[in-house]
Amino acid sequence: MIFDINQKIHSLQDVQGLLKEDSRIELGDDACRRIVNCREYLDNRMKTQKEPIYGITTGFGSLCNVSIDSEDLSQLQKNLVMSHACSVGEEVPQEIVKLMMAFKVKSLAYGYSGVQLKTVQRLVDMFNKGVYPVVYQQGSLGASGDLAPLANMCLPLLGLGEVRFEGEKYPAEEICRKFGWEPITLASKEGLALLNGTQFMLSFAIWNLIKAKRLMEQADKIAALSIDAFDGRLEPFTHGVHAIRPHNGQIETAAAIRELLEGSEIASQPKQHVQDPYSFRCVPQVHGASKDAIAHIENVFITELNSATDNPTILPDEDLIVSAGNFHGQPLAIHLDFLAIAIAEIGSISERRTYQLISGKRGLPSFLVAKPGLNSGFMIPQYAQASVVSQNKMLCMPNSVDTLDSSQGQEDHVSMGANAATKCYRVVNNVETILAIELFNAAQALEFRRPLKSSPIIEEMVAAYRKVVPFVETDQVMYTHINNTIIFLKK
Repeated sequence: MIFDINQKIHSLQDVQGLLKEDSRIELGDDACRRIVNCREYLDNRMKTQKEPIYGITTGFGSLCNVSIDSEDLSQLQKNLVMSHACSVGEEVPQEIVKLMMAFKVKSLAYGYSGVQLKTVQRLVDMFNKGVYPVVYQQGSLGASGDLAPLANMCLPLLGLGEVRFEGEKYPAEEICRKFGWEPITLASKEGLALLNGTQFMLSFAIWNLIKAKRLMEQADKIAALSIDAFDGRLEPFTHGVHAIRPHNGQIETAAAIRELLEGSEIASQPKQHVQDPYSFRCVPQVHGASKDAIAHIENVFITELNSATDNPTILPDEDLIVSAGNFHGQPLAIHLDFLAIAIAEIGSISERRTYQLISGKRGLPSFLVAKPGLNSGFMIPQYAQASVVSQNKMLCMPNSVDTLDSSQGQEDHVSMGANAATKCYRVVNNVETILAIELFNAAQALEFRRPLKSSPIIEEMVAAYRKVVPFVETDQVMYTHINNTIIFLKK
């Protein structure tokens, strides 16, 4: 699949192809023309410019008042990339590095950054050849762009740092030789253009959002299974109830549950209980609120994806070079915190449904085994689930409310968006585990409703699930079943 970097991104569907193994990117004639035009403008401006221009003829951050001689401008940019390559911690997953590279190319291709065409083309070539820089998850304050991780990402342009190629880690110099790539000699402004920008935060944000939307679909389906396994009532999903409180996500979720349980023998049988616990009855309100949040968050992330976010901004048509703040990650930081909260709540209500299923109510045996006491059954999967839910609660403390001075006070308000991004990544993956444990329990509970059947949709899902995870008759090793359930949800 070829991804035209010129195209405007309208939705997540437009960008998901970048995660495919065979994805390729291309600049296109318009992007090349914009890049060349901006570089030529900057070169011509430099011939007559007498006043200092931040980051182009000066040092960086609090060193902005230190002027640099013209013969040292290239070394200045190389020094910037080398000195700023300070990302630490766990390695960034390769698929997110792919997004970082593509999004950096897209931002530079708008023609407001003053980079050389060959610099951008090298990033394109690396992406298309499957050469992915080694980047680490910590080190960005999310304000002057994602300086540290983007510096690590750009080191291979200089023949420095490390890359992954065909699954193995190599010195970048070795892979550059393999493809005949000479180290790029950076021109003025280029190092700053490569490092200023929100591509680290944004790549995690897009990946998190893609997964969160998939988890929302799975959460509705697993909730429907739990409702039937718990012998829940369908009246709370009546359309009229939600039409008088018309939040889009709420209406959508109620309709989804009705559709998922249509034709269920369990749902249609008479009920002895008058109402269900909130974790079953309020699925439309809780799932729906998260869906509405995600719809808003998607709009913010897509806007960022279609933006140029480095500094200074070069505006050739207006004959302006402006030092401003488009690199500041606050729009992403706040909404990454929001996304973490929205998806964590899906895990929270999921665990409560699991707790009800194992509680020995409504004809279900305690801990979902035929002989509780001799067998502990599904007692401890819920413990594990509760532990993960608790961790999510701690992770959902907003990062965007924090700030620390950096660069001797020049950068005195930062977004902490990178921490919000990696935190959200953990929350999203945790929710996948939480939903897997609910599925594990709900499928077990459904068997105690036999010979009654659930709906055709739910029975089809359970039949597919039973090909990888069996019904548990007596105590056995459970973590393998949980892991296999997580794998099942990933497919």
